[in-house]
Amino acid sequence: MKINAFADVSLRALMVLAAAPDGQLLTTQNIADSVGTPYNHVSKAMARLRTMGLIDVERGRTGGSRLSSAGRTATVGQILRELDTRTDPAECMSATGNCPLINECRLRAALARAREAFYRELDPVVIAELPGSRQMAPVFAMIGLRPDLDTGPENTQLPGI
Repeated sequence: MKINAFADVSLRALMVLAAAPDGQLLTTQNIADSVGTPYNHVSKAMARLRTMGLIDVERGRTGGSRLSSAGRTATVGQILRELDTRTDPAECMSATGNCPLINECRLRAALARAREAFYRELDPVVIAELPGSRQMAPVFAMIGLRPDLDTGPENTQLPGI
């Protein structure tokens, strides 16, 4: 299963915010630099994450974003379900015409079940538990932050891994 680019950028942004020192606000530019993605892509992702209630935003010259309490407990499966805008697991219906096999297609239903199984596997994975301090230290150094290197779940075993 492949996630779309928008979901990928959104998950990366959430991981950076999850690893930020408590109370630290990060600007959209900081996050864009951290994840190696253009500012306008990250900006759109941040707007969507805000409407989902996963981040808190403070406006102004000293403003920025931080992970909300809902964002700290959100799971990857939950987030991907919300960000996946595809209604059809395959290209059964398109602007150029529908597949002639669409009536009572068993493949379409099987693909929908497989997509849900993919998300179900990611349901135990909590965003706030993903980034480790060793992973994030070079990223934060790049944007001028000094994270606490004594914390982080890098030795934590994720479910099923």
